[in-house]
Amino acid sequence: MSRVFGFDEEKIERFKRQGVLVLRQAADPRLCEAIREVGEVHLRHRIEPVETEAEYSGVDRQEYRETVRRLRQVYHRDILFRRWMEEPSIRPLLAALLGEMPVLVTAHHNSLMSKMPRSSTETRWHRDRRYWHFHDDRLLSVWLALGEENESNGVLEFIPGSHRENFPPSAFDAKEYFREDGTDNRSWIERKERWELRKGDVVLFHCELLHRAGPNRTEEPKLSLVYTVRAVGNEPIPGTRSSLYPEIPLPIESSAADGPELDGIGEDSGKR
Repeated sequence: MSRVFGFDEEKIERFKRQGVLVLRQAADPRLCEAIREVGEVHLRHRIEPVETEAEYSGVDRQEYRETVRRLRQVYHRDILFRRWMEEPSIRPLLAALLGEMPVLVTAHHNSLMSKMPRSSTETRWHRDRRYWHFHDDRLLSVWLALGEENESNGVLEFIPGSHRENFPPSAFDAKEYFREDGTDNRSWIERKERWELRKGDVVLFHCELLHRAGPNRTEEPKLSLVYTVRAVGNEPIPGTRSSLYPEIPLPIESSAADGPELDGIGEDSGKR
């Protein structure tokens, strides 16, 4: 139900430089529809575990307490989620980006992300690795768009190359969000890029890449499925949350052939 993921050295080098790749129409729309339908049922019935907008934002308002921001631990919720997260055809690309066999991490991300109309909040600039505990930074996330994603409904924005920068602690606030009030930080934020996504598009991004998303100002929910993989040699640090959940090895079963178009920095790829 998915396409074959083709790649070459130029794409691998671009990911190393920029920290992000967009794969157009990488997943079968029928699979996306099926995943979305299951996700909508879990959202409607508020099936735990979930995170609410109030929990994320720290703002104790009724509308935020009632709004689910994401379904957690989706790998074990339904076979459709597992089927996508274990998809064999993407594994050679993930291995090439990580430098080793990928391992599916269920402690982090492993979520269906929801931006609900009128009651969603901004996701501020941050690095995913801020609360993750692994020996190095060989981790990346796989973001699947289950519908249209654009500026109006909270599409992801990235700062290309920020994963390679050693920012001082003062660049981040007490919650480790990237500050927006400093001259040096603003010069980085001015480099931000975003790509409008369609159903079936996939975004791969490095765990240290700065990214954000705005609220959903439309009348329709925006749903996306995201999971994280690590290099097999980059193990979680014992005793941390990163080590407390099961992990799933993703051995390469076959080599990749021709695949979907991979968009990136410097290409006319729907970037705005």
